[in-house]
Amino acid sequence: MPVLLAPDQAPTLHELLAEANTVGLDCKPVDTRNESVPRIQGLGSLTSAGSTEISFLSNPKLRNQLDGCAAAAVIMTDADYQSLEARDHSYCIVLCSQPYLMYALLAQWFDQRRVSRLETGIHPTAIIAPTAHVADGVSIGPYCVIEEGVRIGQGSRLGAHCVIGTNVVLGNDCLLHARVTLYHNVTVGDRAILHSGSVFGADGFGFAPDPHNAAGAWAKIAQIGGVILGNDVEIGANTTVDRGALENTVVGNGVKLDNQIMIGHNVKIGDHTAMAACVGVAGSTIIGQRCTIAGAAMLSGHLVLGDDVHVSGGTAVTSNISTPGRYTGVYPFAEHSQWQRNAAVLSQLAQLRRRLRAVEKTHSNQ
Repeated sequence: MPVLLAPDQAPTLHELLAEANTVGLDCKPVDTRNESVPRIQGLGSLTSAGSTEISFLSNPKLRNQLDGCAAAAVIMTDADYQSLEARDHSYCIVLCSQPYLMYALLAQWFDQRRVSRLETGIHPTAIIAPTAHVADGVSIGPYCVIEEGVRIGQGSRLGAHCVIGTNVVLGNDCLLHARVTLYHNVTVGDRAILHSGSVFGADGFGFAPDPHNAAGAWAKIAQIGGVILGNDVEIGANTTVDRGALENTVVGNGVKLDNQIMIGHNVKIGDHTAMAACVGVAGSTIIGQRCTIAGAAMLSGHLVLGDDVHVSGGTAVTSNISTPGRYTGVYPFAEHSQWQRNAAVLSQLAQLRRRLRAVEKTHSNQ
């Protein structure tokens, strides 16, 4: 499971491979059955897929799950195919050097079919300002609010209760799930996916000490910058991206942000960087291209992370990182292998302390 298409809508295996966006990815069906080519109604795991679904093997450690697999077809590498030897199986085989990527592209194909069946058009409860420009093929759900000067590109879809602020620009073929909020002067590129509860363009956390008002008081710094999201960005549920104080907060092309992430004002995130849930990035930090930030990592403000930097989960980054690699730890963080050596020593501190005291006691008695 899940079966996603009715039998009369399901493509044959060859049709599916031809229609999916697999440009540049090698994939070749191997005819190992005398039966007719099956129709594919959905995708499933090796252990759950049924006779109308396609599955995939991306980890050689899971080869044993091929035994008894009931899928119509299985995507695998040539090495995994060779390992089958004379093993009996009923499924068709699709050879691919990157089965996991192939699975992702097929999942996209099925999801696009799901989206194409959804209702289109503008719901009568939506409120759209007279100066807003809504392109052809746009779908706007119940109780959406589209303010003055908004531009929404072709094929974009807004779920119920989305709020699109003044002068927002939303690109082509974007998907906004229910309750997404874009404050004023936010720009979103093409093919963005913004999940429910995400907020873009809220005020950054900017305050100046104001002792003239009261001891410890603060004066708000109006945040007059904007937010720019590139093309092919996906932002998870309840993630927030603050607007800049003076300059824009910028999220590059292909960036993927998980749920419940906080991006502070004036942050700049390079192309194709990915962050897992609950990451916090303080203001004015610059993150390079192709970085990965694992869950619950914290980045202090005004830092620079170079390209291809990978931060482990729970790590507190408090200074610049210029050298590509993996970084881990909180006491403080360090290059990953160095952190591992330090962590190994820390686990032995009590024993080392006892040994040191014994040596000191022996020395004092001499």
